Amino acid sequence: MSDITWFGHSAFKIGAPDVQVVIDPFFAPSAGVAPSAADNADIVLVTHDHSDHVGDAVALCQRTGALLGAIVGTAGKLAEAGVPQAQIINGVGFNIGGTVTVKGVSITMTQAYHSSESGAPAGYIVRMPDGFTVYHAGDTGIFSGMELWGQLYGIDVALLPVGGVFTMDARQAALACKLLRCKAVVPMHWGTFPLLAQSTAGFKAELERLQLPCRCVEMHPGKTVSFN
Repeated sequence: MSDITWFGHSAFKIGAPDVQVVIDPFFAPSAGVAPSAADNADIVLVTHDHSDHVGDAVALCQRTGALLGAIVGTAGKLAEAGVPQAQIINGVGFNIGGTVTVKGVSITMTQAYHSSESGAPAGYIVRMPDGFTVYHAGDTGIFSGMELWGQLYGIDVALLPVGGVFTMDARQAALACKLLRCKAVVPMHWGTFPLLAQSTAGFKAELERLQLPCRCVEMHPGKTVSFN
């Protein structure tokens, strides 16, 4: 059985008995979750080079020995910032469309439509050892290629930004669920900053309007939800 913990903003941990995957370890003060909550990480994934996504990735890898996954370019920048080269997946990272398998976890990098200080923005499809499959979209607007990822992989849970302004808004994110054909969705990237949507109400209303067979799993920072 795998579970998901939300640390706030876009930071998550996908956990299984033998491996813990942390994505975008930015611990916003408003979330009230300490960085030490991720100290059992085995793998750290960074979607793109913005401070609210890189977060504590370097310190976390240094502290725990976790392996770092990031796009080529961003991986190099994080190595220069202090992540030991031996802890970077492939030594240089990987790229969009590529799949790596680490500690029994299969990780496919997807495109994302956003910006990044280095490399390019990305998302990840993470398939845990028990088959549990999670799509972390990173920061992105909606794009038609999401339908292809939905066809290729049976996505159990999609982690989608809904805050608008810098990413998809509620209406786009709901349609993304239709394209992805995900069984459940966890809304993220909302409420952290004043410019973002301050609740998930609009997103839930859009999901209901589309009448999708997709369950919205609302989480609060620090909460863990188990999925069968």
